[in-house]
Amino acid sequence: MRTSSAMDPCPPQPPLFTFGLIADVQYADIDDGFNFTRTRRRYYRSSLQLLKNALRSWSESAVKPAFIMQLGDLIDGFNKPRGASQRALDAVLREFASCPARVHHVWGNHEFYNFSRSELVGSPLDSSLYADRRPREVPGQDPIYAYQFTPFPGFTFVVLDGYDVSLLGRQESSEQYNNAMNLIKLYNNNEDLNCPPELKCHSRFTMFNGGFSQEQLDWLDSVLSVADEKRERVTIVSHLPVHPDSTGSVCLAWNHEDLLAVIRSHSCVVCYMAGHAHDGAYCLDLDTGVHHLTVDGVIETVPDSDAYGTVSVYADRMVLAGKGRIADRVLLFP
Repeated sequence: MRTSSAMDPCPPQPPLFTFGLIADVQYADIDDGFNFTRTRRRYYRSSLQLLKNALRSWSESAVKPAFIMQLGDLIDGFNKPRGASQRALDAVLREFASCPARVHHVWGNHEFYNFSRSELVGSPLDSSLYADRRPREVPGQDPIYAYQFTPFPGFTFVVLDGYDVSLLGRQESSEQYNNAMNLIKLYNNNEDLNCPPELKCHSRFTMFNGGFSQEQLDWLDSVLSVADEKRERVTIVSHLPVHPDSTGSVCLAWNHEDLLAVIRSHSCVVCYMAGHAHDGAYCLDLDTGVHHLTVDGVIETVPDSDAYGTVSVYADRMVLAGKGRIADRVLLFP
């Protein structure tokens, strides 16, 4: 067994490092509402307090986290039509100002509901300035928001851009937008492209999802090749899940099979972490031993609970200590 829902005894030695984990805060200063299918309540205003709870816990921890991984959808798309996008973002960033550690921000669909890709580049949500390496930029095009960083020798984290191929955040006149439209229309004929196609195998082809360009996949392949040679442990993070058993089919990345193929061609990857699916999920890829963790969303967490975790990293495992909805897990390295 490489994982358990209950905490296994930790090794006696202290962790090499720890990091915080939180997903889908989706803050907006509005009353509670519901998800797209009106089956789950969303707590827009109180999500800010749950973020404060997480930040306070990390600040007061005896072992300070090396970094915080924010898995995307920090503010909700409902801010945009109210002209409140910047105000909501400022409110959330004020809370992060007290954070004891560097914050790595992943971009999700709600980032693009509020801001264009060009607006996000260089913004406070652009944490690629912490990158050790990132994809080559193409003149005249917005950069792919992907990068790698090394918080501790022998451990590499790779942030991926799950909306590199997407209708979101792109100008409708751009080649990238047209290519994404042509792709989604192959599978989704609905007038509202946020409505999933009827066929379950195509249900991921909605406007709120996206995919990874070949350029990004090639870059990831090169990063993992280097990590293989160095015998490093690699954790990949993105907003969108890529393993079919780690989420419902409607939340998968468009070309999740291509990303999985890259992961499976290397021995260095130990874990893939995502948000987007607010119920959270976990699976172990039995072929590779890679853990696929989808983190429960803050936005659908009742105000008197919590939804964050702290991951302690050891030489042979990662131990997730969850709060509230987040389950404890022990993730042994393959």
